[in-house]
Amino acid sequence: MPVETHQISENRPVIRQLDEAAINRIAAGEVVERPASAVKELVENAIDAGAQRIDIAYGDGGKTLIRVRDDGCGMCAEELPMALARHATSKIDGSDLLNIHTFGFRGEALASLGAVGRLSLTSRTAEGEGATLSVAGGRMDAVKPAAAKPGTVVELRDLFYATPARLKFMRTDRAEAQAITDVVKRLAMAEPFIGFSLRDVSGGGEGRETFRADAESGDLFDALHGRLRRILGSEFADNALKIEAEREGIFLTGYAALPTYSRGSSIAQYLFVNGRPVNDKLLVGALRGAYFDFLSRDRHPAAALFLEVEPNRVDVNVHPAKSQVRFREPGVARGLIVSALRHALAEAGHRASSTVAGATLGAMRPETPGGRVYQMDRPSYGATQASYAAQSPAFNTPGFAEASVPSARFEDPTPKTDEHATELPLGAARAQVHENYIIAQTADGMVIVDQHAAHERLVYEKLKRQMAENGVAAQALLIPEIVDLSEGDSALLLGMADDLARLGLVIEPFGGNAIAVRETPAILGAVNARGMIMDILDELADLGDSQTVKARIEAILSRVACHGSIRSGRVMRAEEMNALLREMEATPHSGQCNHGRPTYVELKLADIERLFGRT
Repeated sequence: MPVETHQISENRPVIRQLDEAAINRIAAGEVVERPASAVKELVENAIDAGAQRIDIAYGDGGKTLIRVRDDGCGMCAEELPMALARHATSKIDGSDLLNIHTFGFRGEALASLGAVGRLSLTSRTAEGEGATLSVAGGRMDAVKPAAAKPGTVVELRDLFYATPARLKFMRTDRAEAQAITDVVKRLAMAEPFIGFSLRDVSGGGEGRETFRADAESGDLFDALHGRLRRILGSEFADNALKIEAEREGIFLTGYAALPTYSRGSSIAQYLFVNGRPVNDKLLVGALRGAYFDFLSRDRHPAAALFLEVEPNRVDVNVHPAKSQVRFREPGVARGLIVSALRHALAEAGHRASSTVAGATLGAMRPETPGGRVYQMDRPSYGATQASYAAQSPAFNTPGFAEASVPSARFEDPTPKTDEHATELPLGAARAQVHENYIIAQTADGMVIVDQHAAHERLVYEKLKRQMAENGVAAQALLIPEIVDLSEGDSALLLGMADDLARLGLVIEPFGGNAIAVRETPAILGAVNARGMIMDILDELADLGDSQTVKARIEAILSRVACHGSIRSGRVMRAEEMNALLREMEATPHSGQCNHGRPTYVELKLADIERLFGRT
């Protein structure tokens, strides 16, 4: 019998080594997704170089020009070719990829940019001479001398000209320019002691400055507060709470806004790890978890939070863009964020954001035509009495008042309250209107309180305290419900079994990948155990943590609080109104209802007078 021989097919693919240019273009697809990615890499290099001032310019949304100029340490002529080589960096020696103290470390950015665009690099050290080097589509020219100030200028023209297919995926110039602005602002938040400027030079010339942030002074919190005011606006700065906490060697600083200063999306959430802007679902989930009891699901908190941790306890080498991180102890990081924010919100007490009053005044302010608004002088007391007499001459007729109004004595409508109550934060109750709103007088203005929303929050907080003290009662199922899961989902859920048990949901393994639901929270009544388990798993996959059981329990408590609180339409006595105000002052989170809406509006006397044109 002939021996069968295996012939190599002529159509079989052959393994080949890619050339350097192709390798760099592939790497550029991971590192440089769009012009904003190039700006991010170049600005981070400037920060790593110790720059105190960074000027960025772009043209046509960064597609035709990106130029970053810094006053950092610079490079000598001999280092320029190495700077443009792939995997060449001065920031690590390659021996320890966890001990990273800089933004950049991969040594890919400049090589990738030079592979897909026309890149020129001009640099000078403080003691040396200036030099320049150009590379286009991966082809490098010779180093040449150049006149330059100490520092580095990187100029990138015609991004993706060597890979024109990528240009088809670019968005409009306006959208790309907005992405560049967002990147620069995030980096400016992380470095408040560095000055930044951003200029649009589309069409040539000097162009126009679209963003500027001069270096801040003072301590870290003062500098950060000033930088956030410049970038996020005065409303955020005025309504943000200072955050400073530490747990097991992880430090958290920054500012988080009051619940009543919430947003319709997560656009105002800025998270940093060791100064690096990140988009990490663990941290986003922790931020959401800290606020979930104060905001409805369609509202999102605003915050700028900075985590500092030893580099060997966090892995930043997860993605080429370095926008994701992995913590060695993720539970510690998450717990720190949740506890620090909840502590800050509790310390804020009954405080509500100033934007509530601004929105109220905006709704009350009449639309007046342009021009001068005239104001009459306030008349004297005698003139006022004379005016009243002139307008009601019949009341001056002797005997008229006595005959027409038998009980014509003046009754003081002001409720009898402590004369010092107006000095308290929410003042002294003066009236109730429409059987739902309490009007209180403060030392420098007035407060309008929604009696039902305020008391609902007070009852809700009391119920939560009782639940925390006594625990969540569990109800044993007559027949345990068996839920079949995948191996990964089963392990993930059983790893949370202790946390779920504290909330009254008791689960245990049931052989294979199935779990048995033995007990459910009694307050929820009859529940679809399988549906709850699947909701928990969905939330774990989305955010790395689940608040499903706790949210359902507290939703029940919220409904109980709603039915057990003072109803709209109930007439309240003066002492009841003042007791409600005092309890609000003593209860954390009473400035917003269970869904994040304000429970009161404060108007300053100066604002009220402006409404009437008195100032």
